[in-house]
Amino acid sequence: MAIEVRIPTILRNLTDDAKVVEGQGSDLGELVADLETRHPGIQERLMQDGKLRRFINVYLNDEDVRFVGGLDAELSDGDNVTILPAVAGGSR
Repeated sequence: MAIEVRIPTILRNLTDDAKVVEGQGSDLGELVADLETRHPGIQERLMQDGKLRRFINVYLNDEDVRFVGGLDAELSDGDNVTILPAVAGGSR
């Protein structure tokens, strides 16, 4: 089962500058573990204490995974996962 994963610029140093990589897994947690075997260090950047980091947004087919099961979100062949660092800011 091939899942397309879009990688943000800030993490591309872990994927040899690839914007898109493939991974496998029946759910998001398995996909992250698979990505770690292919691109060491990525899991640490995405997760902390067994959960997605607070300032990392992950989308499964344009749906925020926090609303479709988090790390237990089920994946299917051909799904697209997009990783985006959250952007914070404000005015004075």
